[in-house]
Amino acid sequence: MIDKVQGKVSKRNPMGEIKKIKVSNKRQITIPAEFFEKLGIEKAVECFINEMGEMVIRPEKSDYFAEEILQDLINQGYEKQQLVKKFKEMNNMVRPAVSAMIIEAETAAKNYDGIDHTDEVFGD
Repeated sequence: MIDKVQGKVSKRNPMGEIKKIKVSNKRQITIPAEFFEKLGIEKAVECFINEMGEMVIRPEKSDYFAEEILQDLINQGYEKQQLVKKFKEMNNMVRPAVSAMIIEAETAAKNYDGIDHTDEVFGD
């Protein structure tokens, strides 16, 4: 989705909404309620500077796939300490895999030429 911000077209904001947020004397901000709800923020957020020098605030990454990983390992017959050990091993692989997918998606977005190329992948 391409949105118009102050008369300019922006490809970097696919959600289509920008809010100006004031910073308090204590360097604190208040996340707008609609953003808070839309992102499903619970107890904490992650904050970092991305490769473009922008501050990114996003919901804290929890063990997104913990239940799925545990169920799969139980189905494979793991139990007790073997289950705990294998879960830690598998869970540690999730974040790098998701990070790699994000980088791949960002690269694809930067190189987007406006043409649907899904037929090349899916044979549509």
